[in-house]
Amino acid sequence: MKAKPVVLLALLVGLLVISVPLFAHHGGVAYDTGRRITLKGTISNFEWTNPHSQVHLDVTDDKGNVAHWNFETQPPSILIHAGWHRDSLKPGDQVTLVATPAKNGSTIGLLSKVVLADGQELTPTEK
Repeated sequence: MKAKPVVLLALLVGLLVISVPLFAHHGGVAYDTGRRITLKGTISNFEWTNPHSQVHLDVTDDKGNVAHWNFETQPPSILIHAGWHRDSLKPGDQVTLVATPAKNGSTIGLLSKVVLADGQELTPTEK
């Protein structure tokens, strides 16, 4: 009888230890939260997926070189409440995008806002 609470406690502690890494990726340590960048480009892909939707943007510089950017944003369940839908962004759409860039200078970031060609603004949270 006394062994049962000990086994349950050990099981609970074990589950807690195993689950801690699941929450680790939600930190913003990789991003320069003190900076915002604004990029104009062409949507190459929009991934409407969990746990984070992804916006892929091709940005062409003055010399014709294309940089492929990837921006992380909220999952569909949150984007829906902010007015997004699965086809809010389509390959070929011309947009202006505002984001928090990566600290290491790579072409990734956290999405803050997308401005469509018609001026409509999409943000990843409810207005």
